[in-house]
Amino acid sequence: MKTRNSLAAAIIAMAAPASLPAQIAVSANDGKQLRPGEAARTADSVSVIDMRRYPPRVIGTVAAPASMIGPPDSVAVARTGGFALVSAAQQLNAAGTLDPSGTVSVIDLGKPDAPVVAQTVQAGPGASGVAINRAGTLALVASTGDDSVSVFTIKDRRLTPAGKVHLPAKARPTDVAFLPDGRGAIVVAQTAGQLIRLAVAGDTVTMAGAPIATGMQPYGLTFSPDGRYAYNTNLQGRLSPAGAPPGRGPHVGTVTAVDLATGAVALVEVGFTPEHLTLSPDGRLLAVVVHNGSGGAPGSPGYWPHGALKLYAVKGTTLTALAEAASGAWCQGATFSADGRTILLQCAAAKEIEVFRITGKALVRDEAATLKFEARPGAIATAMTR
Repeated sequence: MKTRNSLAAAIIAMAAPASLPAQIAVSANDGKQLRPGEAARTADSVSVIDMRRYPPRVIGTVAAPASMIGPPDSVAVARTGGFALVSAAQQLNAAGTLDPSGTVSVIDLGKPDAPVVAQTVQAGPGASGVAINRAGTLALVASTGDDSVSVFTIKDRRLTPAGKVHLPAKARPTDVAFLPDGRGAIVVAQTAGQLIRLAVAGDTVTMAGAPIATGMQPYGLTFSPDGRYAYNTNLQGRLSPAGAPPGRGPHVGTVTAVDLATGAVALVEVGFTPEHLTLSPDGRLLAVVVHNGSGGAPGSPGYWPHGALKLYAVKGTTLTALAEAASGAWCQGATFSADGRTILLQCAAAKEIEVFRITGKALVRDEAATLKFEARPGAIATAMTR
């Protein structure tokens, strides 16, 4: 006769497959980027990582265009977990050099251990940040090469072009994300130092309202679960005062927290070149990936041998530092597990995804759980990422 505890365990085990959409991560891996001394490129790929059990493990990989040039938000996973979109900002030409690309791949995750490229479409050149609304009916792709946001409708895991939003010249949109209610979105305009609001009505997307000034070279973006607050990284930190000469050398990067209801903006200095930020599914923790000069060559100006992963408690526009841990070099994207206790961190120099556990108020790297890749992990997401 089974005990009450054994019955509960059996029920949990039976329910495990249903939780898979919230517990897989999709990593886009770039084989084109070479480091000094490297001669051979590898194929780009997209990998599926199972986070239902610890330690996480790669369960499937498919060859597909990917790029780590651009923000680590070039992967979006549908809320159902049935498919993902992966953009590629660069492609190899016949001469073996890199050109801008607008390729967006639809990755069918119906069998997560056997992902398939179901469709390939074209957005604008330099296709970077990509987003899927929570209903799974609309996708947006920010393209740096033509200052546009491409709009696609989604039906049966297939994309159909539905127009473009043309932003001001030289806006250089690096990222875009839907508000949780699906009725709006925000674009990161890097050169302008702004967040640009978009209105969404059906498959019609238009610019709406005044832009929000954030910092120098904003890069990636996420929202609180209720959509009231937006958080973004600024690679070069605070905006210079009007009329002030541009500063020399690297600036300390910041995270901007914006109250979208009141327009209130708060900035927190986080370190040199914050590559990415991501919220835990409950919105209480914010992880920030700090490049810290680790992608440069040893001896170059600003070089440091490792980056950093920083953890903040979140309450509206208030960010409180909780923990920090040294990471590998040239790190890119990060994502939380569904329970908010594990963070996957892509570190491109060593072609690895590092695994961190949150224990109390500490970030602890589990070196034995590190995942190895043939290409450089450059963007990552789960169905709960944003």
